[in-house]
Amino acid sequence: MAGPLSGLRVLELARILAGPWAGQVLADLGADVVKVERSKAGDDTRAWGPPFIEAKDGGHLGAAYFHATNRGKRSIEADFESEDGKRIVRKLAARSDVLIENFKVGGLAKFGLDYKSLAPSCPRLIYCSVTGFGQDGPYASRAGYDLMAQGLGGFMSLTGTADGEPTRAGVPVSDIMTGMYSVIGILAALAQRERTGKGGYVDTALVDTTVGVLANQGMNYLASRKIPERIGNAHPNIVPYQVFPVADHGYIIIATGNDSQYQKLCGVLGAPELAKDPKYIDNKSRLANRAELIGKLTALTLKFKMQDLADKLEAVGVPAGPINNLDQVFEDPHIKHRGMLLDLPSAYAKGGRIPGIRTPIVVDGKPAAAEHPAPRLGEHTAEILKEIGEA
Repeated sequence: MAGPLSGLRVLELARILAGPWAGQVLADLGADVVKVERSKAGDDTRAWGPPFIEAKDGGHLGAAYFHATNRGKRSIEADFESEDGKRIVRKLAARSDVLIENFKVGGLAKFGLDYKSLAPSCPRLIYCSVTGFGQDGPYASRAGYDLMAQGLGGFMSLTGTADGEPTRAGVPVSDIMTGMYSVIGILAALAQRERTGKGGYVDTALVDTTVGVLANQGMNYLASRKIPERIGNAHPNIVPYQVFPVADHGYIIIATGNDSQYQKLCGVLGAPELAKDPKYIDNKSRLANRAELIGKLTALTLKFKMQDLADKLEAVGVPAGPINNLDQVFEDPHIKHRGMLLDLPSAYAKGGRIPGIRTPIVVDGKPAAAEHPAPRLGEHTAEILKEIGEA
């Protein structure tokens, strides 16, 4: 069954994460994504291992990192420095609906492959540039990395314990979310093209994205001008909404979103008096007396095993659950039911299969997932050259 973006042609001149993530989402939704890679080297992340995906011939098919961001694409080797390489890329751009690149600002201009150079001959092309800091501004010329974006954009100042150092997220969220916003920008530009018949230019940046998703914490500051402090796993606006220790040496997440849920929590914990205490009667009061209340609730959660307490809370409608490690995630029956784990056939992989994690979108009952894994370097060079008359 064809995906919703079937027939859409995407040219990817991107490497590492944010740009390739956008390309992978489009591929999972059915687009034909052609990834242009440097001859004999390819995307840097092919070497970012171990771990590597083992090949059936005893070698490997590249780092797991590369396979996390390049599923469903076709790979062609081409060097921008050569006239042949530039001609090939221009031909690919001319037949494409979308081009994604993540070179430094101006990096493709010297090859005549920037938007200004391509637009006259590709008037319907949607050109998406992904950078660290955007196409203009005092930092535009800087190289951008996820860690820097999380720091400069304020994310790390909000993450971690009060007495610990500022902490980055466990996955490169600035890169990943920039890839997601790039997809949104691309789809919006395609919708605009339907009305105008003209292509367009999409500019996304890691730092813009990081600031853009500060969400409630950003608005908390703008409304109060008080700099938010790191509070670990607690919520800045809701109490109790955090991690609590339990009797079997683990933790449970309890997330009460309203006064009714808080009252039910107190009932399950055997402390109905905490629900009636004026100091904790509503969320505003609980925020003002957070430390005292959390101490009392912690003493109570320590009397329960995690699953027992989670089951009791779930039974009365209080959101609660475990903190899973990744083997528990992929063995979870709900995750399995939703088909988040992929097992894609590969003629080159040891065991004939390559695992993956699908894009978390379901359209008309069909999960968004390409049918083939990330390509070998230059795997599709011959067929793509034939398609553009270069064979």
